[in-house]
Amino acid sequence: MRCPFCSHEESKVTDSRDAMEINAIRRRRECCQCMKRFTTFETVDLSLQVKKRDGTFEDFQQEKLIQGMDAACRHTRVSHDQVRGIAYKIKSDLVAKGVREISSQELGDIVIEQLKGTDVVAYIRFACVYKRFKELRELLEAIRELENEENYHVAEEK
Repeated sequence: MRCPFCSHEESKVTDSRDAMEINAIRRRRECCQCMKRFTTFETVDLSLQVKKRDGTFEDFQQEKLIQGMDAACRHTRVSHDQVRGIAYKIKSDLVAKGVREISSQELGDIVIEQLKGTDVVAYIRFACVYKRFKELRELLEAIRELENEENYHVAEEK
């Protein structure tokens, strides 16, 4: 680890603690040359690749997932913290299952299911972009499908 002040390569760890909120280890370090202290965060990096519709691959970007869900959840009862929690859960579940590659379609389906259970307006907004509705009929079909599922659940509860 290079010192951010003098670029010296040697440092010693003076303190280590869990940073559970970001699933990392927080380390206080001291440079062996200039003696200044700095903090680093150590996380596990299990690369997850997303196969896009055009066949190319890109690294999974949790921030990109959050931005897409944030756009769908804007002006709904879903907070930014809830969106971050959903994105974290999605990534954690994929890593726990040992998934190394996922198609953008599979990832979108997972997001759709998460949003459907969280907020129907956010779900419809995300579905409009994700499923690339070209006609009003497609949007209406998605809403009818959702209504049928909700009616089923309401009837089930009675």
